[in-house]
Formats: sequence, structure tokens, C-alpha cells
Amino acid sequence: MTQVFSKLPAALLLLLFSCFLLAGAGAPALAADEKQVKEATLHYHFRPIVTLRTSLVGASAEDRVRRSLLRIESLTPSQMAQPIERTPFTVDGKRGISLHIGQAVLFNVLEGDLDPEERISLEEAAQRAAQELAVALEAAAAQGRPRVLLMGIGLACLATAVAMTLFWLIGRARTVLVVRLEHFIDAHSTSNKVRWARHGWLLVQRVTQLVMGFLWLTVAYLWLTFVLARFPLTEPLGDRLTEFLFGLLDTLGTGLVHAMPALTTALIILFLTKAFNEALGNFFRAAKEGRVQVPGLHPETVTATHRIVSILVWGLGVAIAYPFIPMSDSDAFKGLSVMFGFMLTLGSAGIVNQLMSGLVLVYSRALSVGDFVDLGETVGVVSEVGALSTKIINMRNEEVTIPNAVLVSSPIKNYSRLAGARGTLVSTKVTIGYDTPWRQVHAMLIAAAQQTPGLRTTPSPFVYQRSLADWYVEYELFAHMDKPLERVPVLSALHANIQDQFNTYGVQIMSPHFVVQPSGNVVVPPENWRPAPAAPDTPHSES
Repeated sequence: MTQVFSKLPAALLLLLFSCFLLAGAGAPALAADEKQVKEATLHYHFRPIVTLRTSLVGASAEDRVRRSLLRIESLTPSQMAQPIERTPFTVDGKRGISLHIGQAVLFNVLEGDLDPEERISLEEAAQRAAQELAVALEAAAAQGRPRVLLMGIGLACLATAVAMTLFWLIGRARTVLVVRLEHFIDAHSTSNKVRWARHGWLLVQRVTQLVMGFLWLTVAYLWLTFVLARFPLTEPLGDRLTEFLFGLLDTLGTGLVHAMPALTTALIILFLTKAFNEALGNFFRAAKEGRVQVPGLHPETVTATHRIVSILVWGLGVAIAYPFIPMSDSDAFKGLSVMFGFMLTLGSAGIVNQLMSGLVLVYSRALSVGDFVDLGETVGVVSEVGALSTKIINMRNEEVTIPNAVLVSSPIKNYSRLAGARGTLVSTKVTIGYDTPWRQVHAMLIAAAQQTPGLRTTPSPFVYQRSLADWYVEYELFAHMDKPLERVPVLSALHANIQDQFNTYGVQIMSPHFVVQPSGNVVVPPENWRPAPAAPDTPHSES
């Protein structure tokens, strides 16, 4: 210290000379240099002793910390047992307190090292640093005692044994739980209540693994905290882990307690929304069954209207409850909202088009489930009218999926809409020459329809004369049927019965497009109806 005070006049002269040369520019430079000094904390055996924030005789805070640590580590065991003394001093106009043990200077605390926000005096800061250093030196001295070391090792071994036992118990419990649950699912796989569990078995396994991993990490964390706290040198690390754990639990508990009123409000809002939606569901079920009559609400549109109203009700309920959800105003929720909005904006054009087309189909009542329709290239029965597409089962028992936007832009022939209790109409055409009485043709066609299985006798089949061409008359037979999907086989049987009827009465079914009329009628006599390979005893209705 004497050498330092002896150099003060020269340092002051040099400082004044520099200020004179820089003509006022040096003061801002020095202030800037002073601001550039980085603070550094002196740690000894994981314990923070003091934080240095200013330079001393050209040494930065980091250099001061490094030199102080070297001095502390060079102390002998006998010096560590001595008390820490504090001596005030002044250097370069800066007040400070030197901490030393005997003649061994450990470090200095200056006024520039004080934190302005703490608002403590230099003496208080030096006293606190001395206390922290004394505790650290005492821990270093205690670590070298055999009794302390052996006790720490013994307790650490005991904690390790307990931790390994807990690890084994956790693994065993998981195995027993998973095996029993799997046996339960296998034994009750036919029950509707647990049938869904087989499909979610992989999810159950993943959840079990996550729970087991969380328990293992918890045991490992507690073991590490306990072991570190058993040795004086690592005791601060154990204390930090304990403080972190209790701080985390305190934060979660406090957050849960504070969030309970808002969370309860959100749950009440969602519960009321669900109750209101169920009441609307009962109303729409009654409307669909015909127990409630609402103007403008038809049975074909009840399901779609129910879905739309349910979406609106739940959307309104979620919108009202959203501000009460914990962390709803956090940046994470805002980021997710922006991301989902961006994804919806990019991918919703086609979906919205299909949805709107589905609403047009439903509310125009162009078709409904069970209708027999003709969509151009697809003829069949409607099995499902969805929000995005419509499914048709054609004559070949194939399910055809057609987007709603395609249906809206195409003509739809609905054979079931006006059928009601009369069934679906089917028809077939024949052309017969003028030499055959039309009354006879009508009677033969109606008789063939009455003999065809799959066609209804009530209402009775009927025949129209569609046109009077140059060489023949065009007849069209109409009949009703209950199963539109059997249209192809029923028409095949009807055509066979028509041929049998015309052959029975000797009427040729070929349209006359010849120059000279044959001398006899072109018919097949009854004895030639079943030449090989036809079965000789097949009834008329099965021909």
C-alpha cells in the first residue's frame, strides 16, 4: 500500500497532462472507458463472495477477480482459520476497504463496486463480503476433515441405494400396470366400453413411458440435491437445486391459485354452452322426427342446420371463454393464433368452396340419403351427403365419392323425390310394326311387367305410345319398383318376359326396316323357347 500511495502524485500529474492535451475531449473518453468496464463476481467453491464493478490502478474487474482468487487459493490451512480483517484506504480518489488475513491481502472493495440499486454503504458491502468469504473458507476447511468426508460418503451411498430401489419399483409398477391393462383389454375386447382402448393402446404406452420418465427424473433430481448438500464444498449447489425446485413449485402453485377464478369462469361458460347445445339437439331431433313443425325447416335440412347452429354456439362459447383461459394473452397463444390463421387463409379456399356447395345441395333439397339419382356418368343410391362430398352406391355396388362443387355444377336427376309411397319408376321401350294392334301390344307389355319380380303390381304398370314413326310405333312401358339398386337385374328380367310374351302371341319384336315384307311373321314358337344351352325347366319369371 505504501508503494501505491508513493505513486499517487505522478499518476495525478499524468492525468492532468492528458486532460490538458485532449482539451476537454478526454473526459467523455474516460467516462466511456469507465462505462465499458464489465462487472465480475468472485466465486469460491461455488459460493458468490463479492461482485466487482470498477477498475483499480489499471486492473479491470475481471483481473481483480482473477488475482483475488489466486490469493485465496494460496492460503494455508492455518491462515483459513484466522479472522478476516478489514482496513479502509483511499487510492486515486476512490475510497475502499481492504480484506486481508494477517499480512495476506485477499481483495479490495471500492465505492465503484457498489450496486446503486442496493443502496448499501461501503462498510456494509465489505462486511457482507467478509462473512461470505468466512463461510466459504470454513467449508473448505471442513471438507478436509475425515469425519465430515466419511459421513458425506455414507449418506450419499445410502441415498444412492434408496434411489436405485425407487427406480426398480417404478419400473416394476409400470410393467405390472401395463401387463394387467393389456390382459384386461384382451379379456373384454368384445365389449363396446373397452373396444376403443385397443385402438389407443399405443397412446397408452407412450403416456406410460412419459410418466415413468418424469418419475425417474424426479428421483434423480432429489438424489442429486441430497448428495450435493452432504458435502460442504458442494452444499451451495444442493441449496440452489432445492431453491429452484421449491421456487418452481411455488410459481406453479401460485399461478394455479391465481388462475382458479378465471379457469372456473371459463369452465362454467363451456358447461352452459354444452347444456344449451344439448337443448338445441333435442329440439332438432324432435323436428327431424316430425314432432315439431318449424316453417322453413324441412326434414332433409334438419341435420345440416343442427350442425351449423352447433358450430355457431360452440364458437360463441369458446370466444366468450377464451379471455378467461390462463395464459390466453401470452405471446405463445398469440403466435399460435397467427399461425393457425395463416394456415387457414392459405388452405381454406377449396374447403370453403366445398362447404358452401354442400350447403347449396342440402338446402336446395336436390338429393338426400336413400334417393335414387342420375348424375350423368354415375347412377345409384345416395348413401351419404357430407359437408365436403357426396357418396353414391352405383349398380355395381361400388361407392363413388363426388365433391359437392362438382354436383352443384352438374344436373341431378332424382327419381325418388316424387316417388313417395309409389316407388321409383323404371321404363323400357320397344318398337312394333303397324300391322300389330296397339291394344294387344299394351296388354302384352303390362302382362310382362306383372310377371317380373321386383316390380310393384300397385300402382299398376302402364304403357305410352311415344311416337308414330314411318315404319313402326314406339311403345314405352312404365312400372314402379321399391329397390332402385336392383334396377339392372329387374330390367333384365323384364326384357326377358317381354320377349316371352311377344313370342307367345306370335308378334315379332323386330322393327320393320326391310324392302320386302317376309311372307310369315318372324316369331319363335313356344317349343323353341329354350334351346341349348338354356335350362329346359326354367320358369317364365326366371328366364
